[in-house]
Amino acid sequence: MWVCVSYVFDVKIIVENIIKSATGKAPKKNLEMDQLQDQLREKIGGKKYLLVLDDIWNEDWEEWVSLEELLIDEAKGSKIIVTTRSFKVAKITSKGQPHVLKGLSGDDAWSLFKEIAFEQRSMDSTDLAFVQIGKRILERCGGVPLVIRKIASTLYCKKTEKEWRSFKDNELVRIIFQNESKILPTLKLSYDHLPSHLKHCFAFCRLYPKDYEIHVQTLVQIWIVQGFVKQLNPSQSLEDIGFGYFKDLVEKSFFQEVVGERYVGEGLKCKMHDLMHDLAVSIAGAESSIVDSNNITSEVGEKCRHISINASLIPQFRGKKLRTLLRSSNKGVQNFHHETWDFIISNCRRLRVLELYNLNLEMIPCLIHKLKYLRYLDLSRNRRIKTLRESICEIQNLQVLKLDFCSGLKELPKNIEKWGNLTHLGCKNCGLTHTPRGIGKLSSLETLSLFVVDKDGSHGGADLSELSGLNNLRGELIIRNLGFVKNAREQFKAANLKEKQHLRSLVLQWHRAAADDDEKSLEDLQPHPNLEELRIVGWRGDANFPNWVSFLTNLVKIEIKGGSKFKHLPSFAQLPCLQELSIIDLTKVEYMDDTSPKGSQGEPQSFFPSLKFLWLQNCPKMKSWWRTTKPIDDDSNEDDTRVMGTSTMAFRRLSTLWIVNCPLYPSLEELKLVTTSSRPFKQTIKMNINAKTPSTSTSSLPLSNLKSFTGLKKLRIENWKEVDLEGMKGEYLKNLQSLSLANFPNLTSLPEWIQDLKNLRWLSLINFPKLTSLPDEMRCLTNLRKLNTYVPQLEERYQKDIGADWYKIAHIPSEKEEHVFNGRAKKTGCILHQLPEWIQELNIHIVPQLKERCQKDIGADWSHPGHSVVIRLLEAFRFTIFIDAGQPFGSLLLLEQSLFKHDNCRRYCIWKFIIPLYTELMKSLTDLEAYIKKIYFMGDV
Repeated sequence: MWVCVSYVFDVKIIVENIIKSATGKAPKKNLEMDQLQDQLREKIGGKKYLLVLDDIWNEDWEEWVSLEELLIDEAKGSKIIVTTRSFKVAKITSKGQPHVLKGLSGDDAWSLFKEIAFEQRSMDSTDLAFVQIGKRILERCGGVPLVIRKIASTLYCKKTEKEWRSFKDNELVRIIFQNESKILPTLKLSYDHLPSHLKHCFAFCRLYPKDYEIHVQTLVQIWIVQGFVKQLNPSQSLEDIGFGYFKDLVEKSFFQEVVGERYVGEGLKCKMHDLMHDLAVSIAGAESSIVDSNNITSEVGEKCRHISINASLIPQFRGKKLRTLLRSSNKGVQNFHHETWDFIISNCRRLRVLELYNLNLEMIPCLIHKLKYLRYLDLSRNRRIKTLRESICEIQNLQVLKLDFCSGLKELPKNIEKWGNLTHLGCKNCGLTHTPRGIGKLSSLETLSLFVVDKDGSHGGADLSELSGLNNLRGELIIRNLGFVKNAREQFKAANLKEKQHLRSLVLQWHRAAADDDEKSLEDLQPHPNLEELRIVGWRGDANFPNWVSFLTNLVKIEIKGGSKFKHLPSFAQLPCLQELSIIDLTKVEYMDDTSPKGSQGEPQSFFPSLKFLWLQNCPKMKSWWRTTKPIDDDSNEDDTRVMGTSTMAFRRLSTLWIVNCPLYPSLEELKLVTTSSRPFKQTIKMNINAKTPSTSTSSLPLSNLKSFTGLKKLRIENWKEVDLEGMKGEYLKNLQSLSLANFPNLTSLPEWIQDLKNLRWLSLINFPKLTSLPDEMRCLTNLRKLNTYVPQLEERYQKDIGADWYKIAHIPSEKEEHVFNGRAKKTGCILHQLPEWIQELNIHIVPQLKERCQKDIGADWSHPGHSVVIRLLEAFRFTIFIDAGQPFGSLLLLEQSLFKHDNCRRYCIWKFIIPLYTELMKSLTDLEAYIKKIYFMGDV
């Protein structure tokens, strides 16, 4: 039985239609409800049936229950299928998870397309040229079967490659539009059913291009400043209300691909389906436009109120009633000149939203206060801005100011207290020397991403007491330079962190230059129990960790990094929600936990019930997990349960483990072991293996016990001189997708079990000086997509077509973006002097031979004429080199956005731009884009 319910949910009408569907004829008119109920039971009572209630809109639970009661007494096995556009309806009508209908997958879409377009064709008509054109056409269909069938049937009648290309270039858009004109009225029913406040919010999304990844927090903030979000309850934050709007639209399927949720809105992203975007365009009409070419600029009329525009085209725009000016999402370089500022200030006086992020701006004009209606200003990622004009404080309607990643910005305006309406001040990763006095007067402030303590008081900065009344702060708060606080105990208490119930992430940072903090206890920096993320960086206080950590039961992430005198840490093991734990650069720590676990005779003890990610790095004095256990290098009586604490202890949910320069280890979807002894590997692997199979002996090397971790997907092992790879078995690594092996000085051949890694997609082999050839088993890796090797003595053996080992790897895709070969540089001369002058920032994975050349102040490559070079140690031999050349590009890290917009380069990350193959190529390097598209090398300089 099939009944279309639609948006009018009338139980009597629905029952009449069920009877009609079951019997083939409608019941008599004007029957009472009890009479219809009798007829319904007569027709379907005691029978097994399938009922489809199609297109339900009603979200009233009581009305649904009144219908459900008429249907629940029927035969066991009867099923009711409900179709709806609303997740809320799905929750009301069923306790199970809804099946979300999406567009066809790529494979299914291609199968449908091919079945129709290539039907009864000879094989030569489906050659590569037709397939390539067909797949390009299919990309425009959005996975919609109706559109695919229409286009494929049209192509069925076209026999030549020329006809197919002509269709793609000329007819495709018209046909898609015709079919969308059939689909859009159906989608508009969903829009028409929205309350008015959600209609405005949805239509605004027209400003984002198709397939754009929308940052939800930014979207909600813009909705608020545009007046779309209404506050009915004064105790509720506008941002919470706006986020509720977003969830309502998600439940009604206006957004899709929602990913990255942490705390409310923070880090959340989404997309709109192409057809939903088309609906937003049709609804917004002439009031909104995306402007990315000169032609479109001339077409935009006076009615336009909201635009997304390439910054280079702003002076050509003629509309003077703009409310919104968003920076185009185009990843290419966008020029922004002083004349552009003049144009905006002169012609766009009614602006509420102005987005100018990442445009290499150097200054903000003094006349910016003329934009007196401005409520949202995004200047983030403009690294050259050093100061803000005091006149900006005259914009008293300003609610959101984003300055994140303005690394050159040293100070905020002194008259900051004039921003009485400011709710969001983003300063993350700014170079601020201090936070100005008066910040505490901004009582509406909900976001303050960075508070900087004045080092010596010379700037007249705010002290921590100004945080006392800012109890509406939410999201993340970073407090920097805590080591310079005077009267620390009094000031720490005055910050009143434990009253900030909406904070979700707290970062406490100490400066390296500050004195030891023996008398500065962390006890007085106690946050509210609602906190979800805690980072403590660089504290060099006493050896006692604050007691309040055990009360933060909502913690999801903890990072303790550097400087401290801790010899042991508090017990994090009982925190029920903890998923990520990072312990980095704690050079004094000897034990992970000061408390002794209960023995096997006691009750099972909770042990990291939710932990998924564990990172231990640079903890050279680590002896054992628990203080009361035997030292980790004691091999006597290996089966003594005291070594592992108790057989009930296990990282039951751990999926990712990184251990770098530590004598310790646990388990994994991802396992990374760098410069790590194999002996300590035993203790924590015992904690897992013995919990599962208590009788298991661990006298052999732990790698042989990886059978307990068959879910492992990523494995990385570096600098293990004594590791026995033959001790592993490939059958236990059947799900492995990524394998990285580096620095095995004594290994002469790769293990035979490598042939068992049927799911392996990425293999990296770095520095095997005694390896003489690649094994024949490489041919068994049929799913391998990327091979990354730096084994100089094998270079000739895997040369394409002619190398002795080429046949073993010839099956691996050879596209430039997938297949990586590495080589060595032939010279050892100065690298930096040969770089183009416009480069500002360059990440180099540096080899030991260059470490000396890059030493601060004394290294040959530390500086050169006309540039200021700063080198920051990232990992063992990894550095970041900054070159301030005063040229248009903000940084090479950001060049990926402008240079790598081509399909065949999108998978590169700029940090993979490693020392080039031949240094003489650098001398003539003028086109970085063309160069990087060709190679990526890891050099031995």
